[in-house]
Amino acid sequence: MNIIFDCRYTRIGRHDGISRYTARMVTELGKLHPVTMLISDTRQREMLPDLPWVLGPSPTSAREPLVALAVNAFAPDVVFTPMQTMGPAFRRYALVTTVHDLIYYTHRTPPRDLAWPIRLLWRGYHLWWGFQRAVLNRADAHVVVSETTGALMAEHRLTRNPVTVIISGTDHPQPRPVRGSANNSAQSPHGSRDLVYMGSFMPYKNVDLLARAMHKLPGYRLRLMSRIGDSERERLTAMAPSGSVDFVNGATEEVYTDALLNALALVTASKDEGFGLPIVEAQALGTPTIVSDIGIFREIAGPHSGFFDPSSVDEFVSAVRMLEDEATWRARSAASFAWAERFSWSAAAAQLLEVLTETVTRRQAH
Repeated sequence: MNIIFDCRYTRIGRHDGISRYTARMVTELGKLHPVTMLISDTRQREMLPDLPWVLGPSPTSAREPLVALAVNAFAPDVVFTPMQTMGPAFRRYALVTTVHDLIYYTHRTPPRDLAWPIRLLWRGYHLWWGFQRAVLNRADAHVVVSETTGALMAEHRLTRNPVTVIISGTDHPQPRPVRGSANNSAQSPHGSRDLVYMGSFMPYKNVDLLARAMHKLPGYRLRLMSRIGDSERERLTAMAPSGSVDFVNGATEEVYTDALLNALALVTASKDEGFGLPIVEAQALGTPTIVSDIGIFREIAGPHSGFFDPSSVDEFVSAVRMLEDEATWRARSAASFAWAERFSWSAAAAQLLEVLTETVTRRQAH
């Protein structure tokens, strides 16, 4: 079986969520079965494993609707893509796509930094489920990364194709870091007042609430790890007390890990998500999480997390204050380690291989 893995969404230099998902999944899949990576820029190889690769068009180019004409030349039996937007027309292979979330049908406000024509198209596309159904039904099968997203797809009857839930994994450092040691203030809950946020600054991410909450958390520091534009940085700076927000503006793996190990908690006030990879990344390091009380986080973050109403600054502040108690912090840290064990990239890749094999078999039978 000739598998091509669409790696064209891999970022150059630093991963975002889709990029990290791509890199981890193709790495583990490559240990189980021969796989060829489809990239659109040779610099992407720096962030990917040492596997065979072919070059294709950018996924954001005007050629994307007809990308299959280029991919057909590599004679794949099946192509797996970590998004749902890969052009299906004229393909001669099975196509398995990924639906991470359906956020923009509820939260239609596009990124603030997009040009107005793109913002208009963004809103128009997400006004009607029909566009999504048309794209999904032209594939052969789909993967979703959470039970929550799978249930939403069924509720809105988005596809007649098979849908498989494959829970994303996370990295588990070995040996496990020692957290909450009384002899190491940097790893003790009382050695830090850092709150770490990893994610974009889309409106539904609700980072504004985190910034406003710093007025009620004197002595704390909110560390925003992701790349950020100048206008968004100025806007958030104006909301928070002077010096209370640290704009890392794009963290390397090492800087991100160090920030989590020295944080009181990872925090997010997001109003919607498809998974929440930073949550399990933090928990795998024993860092407690404080998250908005929404269905997906109840599924992914576990009962030991701190939950708050994403419209309430006071509830967020109360959730943070609970971790000032050392016994509470230690218990939540230990529970985080245990919960994170259920998230495995190797297990996810094994499930994916089953889906790809079944999809090829089904397509050949038809």
